Amino acid sequence: MSDIINAAVIALNEKLADAAFDGSAKFEIEGEGAVRIDETGASASDAEADVTLTADADTFQAILEGEQNATAAFMSGKLSVDGDMGMAMKLGAVLS
Repeated sequence: MSDIINAAVIALNEKLADAAFDGSAKFEIEGEGAVRIDETGASASDAEADVTLTADADTFQAILEGEQNATAAFMSGKLSVDGDMGMAMKLGAVLS
């Protein structure tokens, strides 16, 4: 597992600690791997999810650090979304 995936799992678990997320989402980080989020938290996993978000490592890191709005990244083509768009919106609210 890459350092980027490990760091993403830690950062996402910190963000999710005080939030309720009642679905599943997967972040595919191009060239690195995948992180799956569900009601139990974040883990390195490529398992199926309600929604899959795909971005490069720089975009993903900027979203996690609050430097990039996920909606703006999607609108500009830096982030692609496949699956339940409502779940993606819920996740965006949790991460902001």
